Amino acid sequence: MSPKRLIIASRESRLAMWQAEHVQDCLRKLYPDCDVRILGMTTKGDQILDRALSKVGGKGLFVKELETALEDGRADLAVHSLKDVPMVMPPGFDLSCVMVREDARDALVSNNYASLAELPPGSVVGTSSLRREAIIRSNYPQLKVEPLRGNLDTRMAKLDRGEYQAIILAAAGLKRLGMSARIKALLPFDPHTPAAGQGALGIETLSAHPEVKAWLAPLNDLPTALAVTAERAVSRKLGGSCEVPLAAHAQWKSANEMSLRSYVASTDGSQICLATGERTIASYDEAEAFGLAIADDLLAKGAAALLPQ
Repeated sequence: MSPKRLIIASRESRLAMWQAEHVQDCLRKLYPDCDVRILGMTTKGDQILDRALSKVGGKGLFVKELETALEDGRADLAVHSLKDVPMVMPPGFDLSCVMVREDARDALVSNNYASLAELPPGSVVGTSSLRREAIIRSNYPQLKVEPLRGNLDTRMAKLDRGEYQAIILAAAGLKRLGMSARIKALLPFDPHTPAAGQGALGIETLSAHPEVKAWLAPLNDLPTALAVTAERAVSRKLGGSCEVPLAAHAQWKSANEMSLRSYVASTDGSQICLATGERTIASYDEAEAFGLAIADDLLAKGAAALLPQ
């Protein structure tokens, strides 16, 4: 039986609304007779802009209000950038669908320089991510890294006002909003490994409503879902949060051969613990096990010393 009405909870930033509208369009094509609406919301993560996420509660600040809308029946599903979704889902909630991944790489945006290597010593690079900060400090110690909060348009405006000589953003958001021309360089996975789930859209639903998950099933992209399952398993095992400079990214080398690269770093970039591997993956359980094995490898190499105690 097809749905008659579906309400999508979304943050109200321009990128979040693009994501929600993309899901809305997909659902309308699947279910032409369904009334699909968007409930726009402002989250605490959008309101607190003067402090780093790691200092005010982490990425979960971007999803809590949306989950409340699911709980009280105002919405049937919530659309998230998957890298913002906590690694452990709260009781009663499911990550029911992972859509096709956009470019997972980090992007350099600058008005005057084409690469990080070109930036003069002392140049200010903006990022909200401890992961990005650590890898820049490790590879470009002559640069100055400063916090950068706000939605995509706010961050770009700060760059254009000259507050930063360059900023690092997820390529996916820039591409989705038609801002590819602002990208000066796409940063390579080695050493700029992305966060778990970067570039992918995740759809959250209530466990008590399996019919909603069933309606979303045609939107689930299995290769992306398996890849992010492995990535999130690494992060979950290591307590991944905004307080941990942690990267994890899986790529398909062939139809069933997955590679996984992950690192944990000290915030100053002076220490980086790296693990990589390849494995044949055909199920969610195998993807989860692969991620856990990479996490165990990191721990065996001393990653625990770099994690918050």
